[in-house]
Amino acid sequence: MATTIPALLDRLCYRYPSYLVDAIAEHVPGERVVAFKNVTVGEDFFQGHFPGAPLMPGVLMMETLAQVSAFLLLYNEEQRATARVVLRGVNDAKFRKQIVPGDRVRLEVNRRKGRGPVARLHGVAFVDDQIVAEAVLLMAVTEDAIRVDPTATVEPGAVIGAGTVIGQNAFVGRHVRIGKDCKIGASAVIDGWTEIGNENDVSPFVSIGLAPQHLKYAGQPTRVVIGDRNVIREFVTIHRGTVEGGGLTRVGSRNLLMAYAHVAHDCAVENDTILGNAATLGGHVHVEDFANISAFSGVHQFCRVGKHAFIGGYSVVTKDAMPFARTVGNRARIYGLNTIGLVRRGYSVETLNKLKRAYRYLLVSKLNTSRAVSRIQADETLVCPEVQYLIDFIRSSHRGVLLRRPARRADEAVVDE
Repeated sequence: MATTIPALLDRLCYRYPSYLVDAIAEHVPGERVVAFKNVTVGEDFFQGHFPGAPLMPGVLMMETLAQVSAFLLLYNEEQRATARVVLRGVNDAKFRKQIVPGDRVRLEVNRRKGRGPVARLHGVAFVDDQIVAEAVLLMAVTEDAIRVDPTATVEPGAVIGAGTVIGQNAFVGRHVRIGKDCKIGASAVIDGWTEIGNENDVSPFVSIGLAPQHLKYAGQPTRVVIGDRNVIREFVTIHRGTVEGGGLTRVGSRNLLMAYAHVAHDCAVENDTILGNAATLGGHVHVEDFANISAFSGVHQFCRVGKHAFIGGYSVVTKDAMPFARTVGNRARIYGLNTIGLVRRGYSVETLNKLKRAYRYLLVSKLNTSRAVSRIQADETLVCPEVQYLIDFIRSSHRGVLLRRPARRADEAVVDE
């Protein structure tokens, strides 16, 4: 816990002359904190206060209590990273004993109940078990519009939304637009014509909006557009589009892109999807809502991954992956309905049964795909939006759909899993 103290105290206004808290011993979030300050003869203020009789100034004693109070107010999960604490006043200050070199000061701060923008905190300082100072501190929490680390580079022309934090050594290019309350991690690079929505969490070393890996690309101002509340983990790469592919790479909202995932040029990733570690999308891939592409899997260029599809780990997908289904293997085969995923998403038993029967037409009936789709459509007991979407997905496929079943032995192995 002690390692977090400098970062939090950096958000305390009017700090002078340096950090005055050495360790946090006890912490009840939002209510109480106990800290320690070891007073040594090497403190700068002892040189002149006073020569031959060094004493800790009373104002610095109040400053120490203010820093502990700042820790109590800021060390809270609900508190935004751009929040700062300002000391508004000190009431009922009492100094009962001198503090000299060699003293170990125990600082206890309790937050008093109350409403309004100014918090009231009662601070007491002890040496051994004797009170040496106490006061009621009036402190306000304010919000910085934007917080950019001094080591980060934000080029002129970039637009950063309120409440956004730019981490150490991050780079934000001149054509970038970042929404509100985003976190851009250390050493992340966001460049090109890139738009990022609100409340996105971008981890360190992420690269967004750089030029596509495409031989015909010649520096055109193609784009990346990302929605809201995505979590983009370390070393993820998202490249902007190409003129040939429409010029846009798009990521929707509420997606989780795990470490080392790659979204190539002109891809479209819809909402609520998961890309596992090192999952790779070739160019022009379309991933629909709630799809899950597991670790180290690759999706070939121009393929689609349907809604609620589950792609198993280390799979290679070379055709459109069916919606609502499990697709696994190199080369990928279909292993039936993604029952677990659909139950988690709240699909009814009736809908699951209709989808299972539709898949029996496709996988077990020995009909070719066209005739199986016709039989599904003619079966009035299967009418529901999900089955209709399944039919539309197959009929609109340009690359062909993955309906090849695994060998029997492999099938048994997967069932055992």
